[in-house]
Amino acid sequence: MDSLDPASPLTPAVAVPPPPRIWKFWGTTLWGLFVFAAMFVGQLAVVAWFVLRQDGPIDVASATQVLSGGLTISLSVITGLPAVVAALWLAIRLSRTPFADYLALRGTTWTNLVIGVGALVILVLGWDLLSRATGRDATPGFMIDVLKSARADGALWLLVIAFCVAAPITEELFARGFLYRGWSESFLGPVGAILLSSAVWTALHLQYDWYFFGEVFSIGLLLGYLRYRFQSTWLTIILHGLNNFAAVVQTYLLAGPS
Repeated sequence: MDSLDPASPLTPAVAVPPPPRIWKFWGTTLWGLFVFAAMFVGQLAVVAWFVLRQDGPIDVASATQVLSGGLTISLSVITGLPAVVAALWLAIRLSRTPFADYLALRGTTWTNLVIGVGALVILVLGWDLLSRATGRDATPGFMIDVLKSARADGALWLLVIAFCVAAPITEELFARGFLYRGWSESFLGPVGAILLSSAVWTALHLQYDWYFFGEVFSIGLLLGYLRYRFQSTWLTIILHGLNNFAAVVQTYLLAGPS
């Protein structure tokens, strides 16, 4: 009869899996550095491949020339995506939280999309009007140079994929997905997480000057708020892609004929 006693030592123990966890401030920060390093290595591999395969001596000048090419930049942005996804998978795997749940990879509604597009259009138009009022170019010179280089190499289609698909997925999974999730559940709270993740995302765009830094940061704040408000990183990925596509079209028109 002892075997029927729930307290009997013969009763098999039921293994209770450890509860999932969310990396808080320091965990998110350290893993964020790891993810950034993975992205850097993934992108650098393409640059190194182009430098090593070219004729002539390998020096700073040749590396700089390769790095500024539209084809090189496009491929490096694309190869950064799997590197970031792999690093995020490792960090989230160790947290024992489902990947999609951790990064808020859930669907959204058409209403939310319309709200996001409308807010983004108003924000970008405001910056364009400000640039015209202050006599500045509406598009960074960096973008025009990259587009012309990609067009000359016959890689304009690759540039569109890199800037409008790969870059939005990579950056949103990193900033609005991973960084926001961890920092928002730390002492920073949602507001602090939006501010800090937007600052980090802005720092990824070192090719721009201070003016476009301001525009990128403001877009980051909007995307961060939409991530908080609608709890969907897919929404911010789509909006980010649409914004980049509009920027590519605008740059194409400004670059003129080939």
